[in-house]
Amino acid sequence: MEPRVFLDFLHRLEALKCNTRHSWTSTGRHETVAAHSWRLAMMALLLKDELPEVDMDKVLRMCLIHDWGEAVTGDIPSFEKSEADEAEESTALAGLVAQLPQPQRGEMTALFAEMDALNTPEARVYKALDKLEAVIQHNEAPLDTWIPLERELNRTYAVPECAPFPYLAALRQAVLEDTDQKLSASNEI
Repeated sequence: MEPRVFLDFLHRLEALKCNTRHSWTSTGRHETVAAHSWRLAMMALLLKDELPEVDMDKVLRMCLIHDWGEAVTGDIPSFEKSEADEAEESTALAGLVAQLPQPQRGEMTALFAEMDALNTPEARVYKALDKLEAVIQHNEAPLDTWIPLERELNRTYAVPECAPFPYLAALRQAVLEDTDQKLSASNEI
């Protein structure tokens, strides 16, 4: 890749460091899209031995790129995202990927298509981890940053995605215990 093309593309992705998500950190700061993607990638990296039947290097790549479209659109929480929002993000993502030269453009296009289809174990693990990371982050955030909907959402989000993978199902159960403990400590359970 030509240095100028690389730098221009990297500059577009810098927005992920600036764009905030609905979530908050444990210190009361809005989480950025890049921070979410970074920790999601760390989850994939650290769980390699727990999911030996899955190509976790591919999952890691999926985790790193999964929110590229949000460099253009910003983040919209999943419980607020409409079909129109999904279409806008897809268009933004296609525009970003089109700026890449070959072979990167083809590789990223194929990876995003696999992620969207959710037909491979790798895509399903990435999606489960993506949702699970959001729940973990909410557990770490101060409870006063949660909206009422999140009391139940934090108990149910990512459960079906984690269920097919025994380790992820056990991890999701541990995360539920953390949610219940947080809510119980505040007398909300």
